[in-house]
Amino acid sequence: MRTNLHRHLTDPLTGVRNLGILAHVDAGKTTITERILYVTGATYKRGEVHDGTTVTDFDSQERDRGITIFAAAVSCVWDGHRINLIDTPGHVDFSDEVERSLRVLDGAIAVFDGVAGVEPQSESVWRQADRYGVPRIAFVNKLDRAGADLDTVVESIRERLRVATLVVQMPIGREDGFTGVVDLLRMRSVIWADGRDTFTEGPVPDDLRDEAHRRRRQLEEAVAELHPIALEEFCAESAISARTLAAALRDLTGTGEGLVVLCGSAYRNRGIEPLLDAAVSYLPSPLDVPAVRGVQDGAVQERAADPAAPFAALVFKVSSTATGRLTYLRVYSGTVQRGETVLDAGARRTERIGRILRVQAERHTEVDRAVAGDIVAVVGLKAARTGATLCVPSAPLVFEPPAAADPVVSVAVEARRSTDADRFASALARLAEEDPSLAVRTDPETGQTVLSGMGELHLEVAVEKIRRTHGLDVDVGRPQVAHRETVVRGVSGLLYRHVKQDGGAGQFAHVVLDVAPLDASPDAACDDGGAAEFVFRSAVVGGRVPREYVRAVEAGCRDALADGPLGGHPVTGLRVTLTDGATHPKDSSEMAFRTAGRLALREALRASTMALLEPLAEVTVTVPDDAVGGVLGDLSARRGQVSGSTVRAGTVVITATVPLAEMFGYASRLRSRTHGRGTFTTRAVGYAPVPGTAPTGTQPR
Repeated sequence: MRTNLHRHLTDPLTGVRNLGILAHVDAGKTTITERILYVTGATYKRGEVHDGTTVTDFDSQERDRGITIFAAAVSCVWDGHRINLIDTPGHVDFSDEVERSLRVLDGAIAVFDGVAGVEPQSESVWRQADRYGVPRIAFVNKLDRAGADLDTVVESIRERLRVATLVVQMPIGREDGFTGVVDLLRMRSVIWADGRDTFTEGPVPDDLRDEAHRRRRQLEEAVAELHPIALEEFCAESAISARTLAAALRDLTGTGEGLVVLCGSAYRNRGIEPLLDAAVSYLPSPLDVPAVRGVQDGAVQERAADPAAPFAALVFKVSSTATGRLTYLRVYSGTVQRGETVLDAGARRTERIGRILRVQAERHTEVDRAVAGDIVAVVGLKAARTGATLCVPSAPLVFEPPAAADPVVSVAVEARRSTDADRFASALARLAEEDPSLAVRTDPETGQTVLSGMGELHLEVAVEKIRRTHGLDVDVGRPQVAHRETVVRGVSGLLYRHVKQDGGAGQFAHVVLDVAPLDASPDAACDDGGAAEFVFRSAVVGGRVPREYVRAVEAGCRDALADGPLGGHPVTGLRVTLTDGATHPKDSSEMAFRTAGRLALREALRASTMALLEPLAEVTVTVPDDAVGGVLGDLSARRGQVSGSTVRAGTVVITATVPLAEMFGYASRLRSRTHGRGTFTTRAVGYAPVPGTAPTGTQPR
């Protein structure tokens, strides 16, 4: 079978399929990819995930962990069609890799476990594909496992993904006895021999004939309900021909109104050839999808998938290898050759393409050019980032970049040796360049370097990559939260005299301050209408302190706010009133009054009753209705205050205010309690007193 079904390429556009494989982790995506490469002759040995010999899981961490972490592109030829295939991660922490891949794909194969059916991440990647309007077919895998049942999986797809299922195959045998399928369009059996790479076609077995005809009738009725031409033939002939069925299935797949469902066992190499035939028959070529849209000089323009049109491509992945920087492109229009200069339209700079590579995971084949519809990697681009649009300088165009998810989990990281600080900063910058869902920042208050990502596993992989790729020892810790201090009960009439005489002009400043908590009075507002953190006013009469010195006292007080008496945290929420003061005709100056203001407020804060504040986050959690109790209990254990909940079509949206310090590790806990179906967002909303730190008078430090 492997030797006679793939022929030379047909038309470079009608014969191209840019596809992705989507599924929950451990549904068999990588094994399917390996079998596709083997069946099409792209490889001559079947790689196995458990042996660490797969083509697409080539990274050392992927092989150690046994899961796909980084989206990998491969290319093969089947029945005269070039298939550019992207094996995407299935773990929720790497959903941003899936997002970037879907942005450049024309179709996808959704894989479902024959026992588990629709799993949590299956729903997530399905919604991602919906957002980009990517047509899909389904493959129910692992039908050789104990408990596997095609009908049960199809029912879960119908109920949980809310899509009309169009089952075009029927399994022959169950569990260990699964040997092949019945093709319901051609009403032929396809049976694979044990331990061999070939299959045989024949008539439907006698004991399955009635069941096969019943399922064929169900398929015809389901298609007739959705497709007008098929309905017309069904009403006239009381049946639908295989030719009409195939055309209708392609139409329904393209519009997303129906989902073609196939089945098999990738590990046993059963069902791969029909899956490839279905991908070629039902999923679109670059000519079948709408023309890509971009912005040129503020106006929206379309670019057709035409090799003769002006060149335009989207960067969807950047990676660093031992041989240099690889930039992965989806070419939407035109043709580009090696050595050409292209424009990074968003950044308005030109780059030169050194080499163009046909990608086979970690292996590459150099080609002279890339045309519309191609997915390739290029060498030579120095600054183009993920989401950049590359185009011919004479016809600039900017595509919408892939959506980047907001990080939800953070850790503090630092190089173990201080001498590695520069290399460590460079490694972090490269990580963020390769993976836009990673964010690196330096906390201005704690001084920590904070690495944020989509989950704890995501961050573990990132840190391990620094260790392995860059040879750096990294310490990982819990990020510190930025506390504040505030005044609970202030002082009045605090007098401070600043006198300094050390030759020449001296310094003299005399101030009297009242310090009180900031309330919600009208003058406690900022210029932008928001709540103020500090209010200063002068009640000095008779010109005892000139106006320019009053401004200096205020500046000195603001200087003192950076270092509170409880723990050196910034001070917020107080009102300072300058009630009196005195000057010297020669020794008073703005510098003297600024120093007096700073030292006077520090002394006043030490004499006041202070409280420690912790940051709060407003958390919006979306969970299935059957997991609400556990989520509410967990929020309560984290000192959360629930402020509201809303029911939305089987899900509940809970809003709560939770101390930020209690949010570390919440992403993993939420996924555990909701089986991966819960999501959450946070935003900072202010500060509140830390429990157990009752306000007390402070002592000088």
